[in-house]
Amino acid sequence: MADQDKPPKIPAAGAVLWRPGEQGPEVALVHRPRYDDWSFPKGKCLPGEHVLITAVREANEETGIEVILGRRLRTVRYLSDGRPKQVDYWAARPAAQTGGQDETGGPGERAPFVPNEEVDQLAWLPLTLAGDRLSYDRDTGVLSEFAAAPAATTAVIMVRHASARNKKAWHNAGHPDDLTRPLTPLGHVQARLLAQILSCFGPARVISSTAERCLATIEPYAKLTGGVVEPTPAFAPPPGSPETGEPPPEETAAARELMTGLVTTGEPVVACAHRETLPAMLRAACEVLGAPVPAGPPLRKGAFWALHVAGGRLISAEQHNLKS
Repeated sequence: MADQDKPPKIPAAGAVLWRPGEQGPEVALVHRPRYDDWSFPKGKCLPGEHVLITAVREANEETGIEVILGRRLRTVRYLSDGRPKQVDYWAARPAAQTGGQDETGGPGERAPFVPNEEVDQLAWLPLTLAGDRLSYDRDTGVLSEFAAAPAATTAVIMVRHASARNKKAWHNAGHPDDLTRPLTPLGHVQARLLAQILSCFGPARVISSTAERCLATIEPYAKLTGGVVEPTPAFAPPPGSPETGEPPPEETAAARELMTGLVTTGEPVVACAHRETLPAMLRAACEVLGAPVPAGPPLRKGAFWALHVAGGRLISAEQHNLKS
């Protein structure tokens, strides 16, 4: 069959939602009466919806729990009604514990669970029991991957600013200070979308280059999550930095030093910077974590790296663009 004749894949996302238990993590499984199966909360991406937003939305819709995403897990592929389906999974934790009861009799994460046509039961189970109850081998593989690394991780996110006015045109218009160069109208749209996507990883300390285009990129996220933006010249591009290529190490030393300190605090952080400084920031973070720099193309405008850290180690890394 020619590629153009193949049915389009169905993009979907889900979460291994966990909470601490007496003998280790417990995970949430949902029962779907239509299929009479037990699985992780998941669902199809809405048209134009970023896959991270899908994972958070579906977990909330199927469990009634607001979640914060953690590390990336595997992608599962299978046929659904004759069409290829791809489900991307993340570890996730409840955003808040508010009481209630679940099937196990323990404290729930939101009270009470309300059955609906799609999901009629929610069960919190230890990993072994969850593995026994899952209906599909593909889901037990996801569970095994979740169990193979720390459940609790901290997000360290590095963002490239959104679309900004052209550098040369801004200078020719009589603005000699490149730090004042603003976002374009598209850049402001990107910043608002980026706020929604980054909020999937929960609130974090927000640090930005002093450049206007970086501050305007990350301000919507800070506002959405109740934070404030901390400007720092360390993340700003070196004066006279090249249009292409990376500045020499001595010109990014401040960015590397600050990034090293942020990674070692054990607190979530979102840092917004530039094409010129982000590669050095990523290398500094990986060096202090004793990990190789993850493979991936240079960040596009509005794209970001999300590193997930536990016990001073890099557990996983993922790169995202504004369009998934």
